[in-house]
Amino acid sequence: MSESGHEILIGVTAGIAAYKTCDLVSRLVKAGHGVSVVMTAHAAELVTPRTFQALTGRSVLVEMFTQGGTPIPHIEPARRAELLCVAPATANFLGKAANGIADDLLSTLYLAFSGPVLMAPAMNCEMWSKPAVQRNIRQLLEDGAQIIGPETGHLACGVNGTGRMSEPERIFEKISQILINLNST
Repeated sequence: MSESGHEILIGVTAGIAAYKTCDLVSRLVKAGHGVSVVMTAHAAELVTPRTFQALTGRSVLVEMFTQGGTPIPHIEPARRAELLCVAPATANFLGKAANGIADDLLSTLYLAFSGPVLMAPAMNCEMWSKPAVQRNIRQLLEDGAQIIGPETGHLACGVNGTGRMSEPERIFEKISQILINLNST
């Protein structure tokens, strides 16, 4: 745990909403939390790991197997963190998480993590409405994950619909609420 807050693990997947996660991470750090970021390789194509490194003062994890550093990069961050938040959580990640597929660092960390999980879905409205995605959401809820959003509004694909990632301040408030509940148990 950081000196004045909690240890939070933020997962970033390859949704265009990844730029919003920078604001979320900044809010968490300003609130005194220790924040570690793990990104999928495709997410690192949208927002560079250096951006999150600058915001957190910590190295950003992207690769499952790296030279040097943490001996077990897919386990150690999960052991240290008190909460895992995946924002944005793409349809791809939701499907992997709901079905126990661990084929990259973030999906493996999700399976190794035993604390509270918050996911902030973000995707095209047609994707969000697919029965498979809704089935995955139901499974994740049954497995104990919490879901925030998605919201309805203008989407990156140019249409209005449901699929927009919740705003960073809403996700921050939800994380704060989860941490308060965690402290009271």
